[in-house]
Amino acid sequence: MSATSTRRMVAAMVLIPALVALALWAFAWPAARTAPREVPIGIAGPVAATAQLEQRFEQREGAFDVHRYDDEAAARSAIEGRVVYGAVVVTAEGPRLLTASAASPVVAQLLKEAVTAQAPAGTQVQVTDVVPTSSGDPRGSALAASILPLALAGVAAGAAVTLLGLRGARAATALIGTAALVGITAAALADSWLGVLTGSWWTEAGVLGLTVLAIGAAVAGLAALIGTPGLALGGLLMVLIGNPFSGAASAPELLPQPVGLIGQWLPPGAGGTLLRSVAYFDGNAAGAAVLTLSLWAALGLAAVLASGRRGGRPVTAAGDREAVPVPVG
Repeated sequence: MSATSTRRMVAAMVLIPALVALALWAFAWPAARTAPREVPIGIAGPVAATAQLEQRFEQREGAFDVHRYDDEAAARSAIEGRVVYGAVVVTAEGPRLLTASAASPVVAQLLKEAVTAQAPAGTQVQVTDVVPTSSGDPRGSALAASILPLALAGVAAGAAVTLLGLRGARAATALIGTAALVGITAAALADSWLGVLTGSWWTEAGVLGLTVLAIGAAVAGLAALIGTPGLALGGLLMVLIGNPFSGAASAPELLPQPVGLIGQWLPPGAGGTLLRSVAYFDGNAAGAAVLTLSLWAALGLAAVLASGRRGGRPVTAAGDREAVPVPVG
């Protein structure tokens, strides 16, 4: 066996376990450490009546970020604006809990358990779901599950454009066209057929397409800048890091920090947050996610266009750069 073959054998033996370890760390560690971390919640009612309840929440140091509201109407407005995940309204009859399962079914259940545990013995806590999930996805699991297919679609688009040797404007056009078609197809499935999404159809299609474009452009842009390793780096970043760090299955505030924050800086996390906003909250609190996706898409497309202008050699399906013919004579 030659030295080269031996090195390749050893590399294969080491690389696969390393990738498995990375995948387990990225997916299993955040899930195993799920807990409330500065989850924004509201408390509404007279100060004298809410002081004790507010103190109990603040005793769970680092778990909740308590916002004070004068009355139930203000608390409902904050929930619908995605300022808080839920709110406790203190009344003469006892505490009443307002939740938004559309923002996170996991947080809604967590708040219900926390408020019930703190209520006086024998008190029945009335729970109102201010912004519920759709009847087609009562547990919110389908929306969370859609993030991985979007990430895979984006990575596939970026890899296909790169391996097919498209450059410059042709590559950018292919990425934008693919993302648009994926967005329309995904909206048709998730909204029209499954009933998972309940917002504006074309807005949802736009969000789905922008998410795919941000991921695809990032992968193609990395490949344009550093060659074949860029495809692997982009895939790892978007699928093995971006998907589990997105918080789509729970909430960013339930993940270990800074995992939750990093996830919102990556397209899968920003795409999931934006999709919830347009599907259930009339686009409220969508600004940061739109900016994140737009920056990834713009920077990726800029790298692709710049590579075409400087005449960079496209990557072939074999992973090598095509030779550029040198004129003779």
